[in-house]
Amino acid sequence: MTARNRSTGDRRPGVRRGSGPPRGRQGPARPPEPDLPRRAALELLTAVRVRDSYANLALPAILRRHRLHERDAALATELGYGTLRAQGLLDAVIAHCTDRPLAKVEAPLLDALRLGAYQLLRMRVPAHAAVHATVELVRADSGSRPAGFVNAVLRRVGEYDEAAWVARLAPDAGEDPLGHAAFAHAHPRWIAQAFADALGDLDELDAALAADDARPVVHLLARPGEITAEELALATGGTEGPYSPYAVHLDAGSGAIGDLDAVAEGLAVVQDEGSQLVALALTRAATTGDDTGRWLDLCAGPGGKAVLLGGIAQMDGVAVDAVESGEHRAELVRRAVDGLPVTVHHADGRAAPLPDAGYDRVLVDAPCTGLGALRRRPEARWRRTPEDVPGLAKLQRELLTAALRHVRPGGVVAYVTCSPHLSETVGVVTGVARRAKAELLDARALLPGVDDLGEGPTVQLWPHRHGTDAMFLALLRRP
Repeated sequence: MTARNRSTGDRRPGVRRGSGPPRGRQGPARPPEPDLPRRAALELLTAVRVRDSYANLALPAILRRHRLHERDAALATELGYGTLRAQGLLDAVIAHCTDRPLAKVEAPLLDALRLGAYQLLRMRVPAHAAVHATVELVRADSGSRPAGFVNAVLRRVGEYDEAAWVARLAPDAGEDPLGHAAFAHAHPRWIAQAFADALGDLDELDAALAADDARPVVHLLARPGEITAEELALATGGTEGPYSPYAVHLDAGSGAIGDLDAVAEGLAVVQDEGSQLVALALTRAATTGDDTGRWLDLCAGPGGKAVLLGGIAQMDGVAVDAVESGEHRAELVRRAVDGLPVTVHHADGRAAPLPDAGYDRVLVDAPCTGLGALRRRPEARWRRTPEDVPGLAKLQRELLTAALRHVRPGGVVAYVTCSPHLSETVGVVTGVARRAKAELLDARALLPGVDDLGEGPTVQLWPHRHGTDAMFLALLRRP
């Protein structure tokens, strides 16, 4: 029954006011309410576009607002993260299927087109269902005319599958193998080039980009001294990680991770196994001379590695100082390390009011482009540019220099980036180590059981080789 009929009744002769039309003649039905997982995914795309939100920070609040759990939460996550990851490829296909430049397509409609195209090309969603669900979202938000435009474009998108679109639109694989791989796996060309440079050739590039473009497995850190990896795996239905003694892997479709009891109770935190490995390597590295019993995390926000270092420090009778320049992130660190022997300082790591030569071990988890975690931060690959690299490399050199000032003679500094870009990794370490006359230790020996680590002495982890983020690690001992 329409809203008018409900309020006034049917005024035809012979029909009592307020009684409504006879059964079976109730007029056109209301359009169905758009399904909540797709609504949540579309809201995530809007948040990333309008507010420059980080997807991994914005999504949990969206899931809570729509009260999505388990399968629905997992579907919303796959839709939102997957669409953000594949944006470049999706935009190329959409541009081919519309007669107007993408810059002329209203941003909310382009978000919806990307969401629909992702379902058509990269999910096992029947074509009619993907188109219909997306069109209904647009109809509810913008009306019938924009919905008709979206319907027409998505029907053209659905004429071919992903492989056929790649064959039609990607650079020729024989003439431009790097460009073809970048297009096929939805990476900007400059990032594909950075991966190729770090790998040393193009032989592994396709595998590296494919792994980086895949839906990642969720990794948890079992907080040292609180719960074992075996216990956490049993509690969550996950499996113990292959390398870190504190890692547990969950299925990628696990939904809202914050709903897990172990996470809600603070027994576990989300942390990639590669991040665990590089922090653990620092705790295992041999020092010379007398220990002070103090460690330093120089770039601690938002606190994941500080939790791991703090847990081990508590068992070893060591105290940790953690420095974070952002006030909000410093507060996140304080919450994360509550109850651990960790003191948090809100300061710039390059000029923190801390003692020189006062620490046995210093971690520099430096701000970087984040190219090594693109599979977990899907919006980053389209947000970062090559122009970001020089400024970050300068900051990284300054932080590593400060770390070597704070570590005592014979102490060890771990320089870590979540990026394989050579300008952020060996380019930083080589120059700073030479000026400081620091000794580069062979980091490979401190990652037991991890194979295929290259020639050393630094370590570059990879999703396609190790199932981790592309973390870089260098260990330097102050002379």
